[in-house]
Amino acid sequence: MSKTYYDPADLRKFGKITEWSEDIGNKFFDYYGKVFEEGALTAREKSLIALAVAHTEQCPYCIDAYTKDGLQRGVTKEEMMEAIHVGAAIKSGATLVHGVQMMNKVNKLDG
Repeated sequence: MSKTYYDPADLRKFGKITEWSEDIGNKFFDYYGKVFEEGALTAREKSLIALAVAHTEQCPYCIDAYTKDGLQRGVTKEEMMEAIHVGAAIKSGATLVHGVQMMNKVNKLDG
């Protein structure tokens, strides 16, 4: 198997980000833990959101982590794919709506 830039084994090293900045790293993990606690959204719903965002952000570590997490929470592959399509639709829509900025600039320069 060929080595890739993103080593899947690096995901297990995520907790080590506190080594060079312990205070801030710990605050991040406290926040991260709080975000994923059950609340108005279930842990399962949050896992699906995280998976969709992982794809729009193109983070291979997050994709691996939240695919596994979702499966452990009973998320089906169909639900995962639908969530990814929702993320893709929002990402592409956000890209296209910024076309209005270009149109405004062209109209201003042509004006």
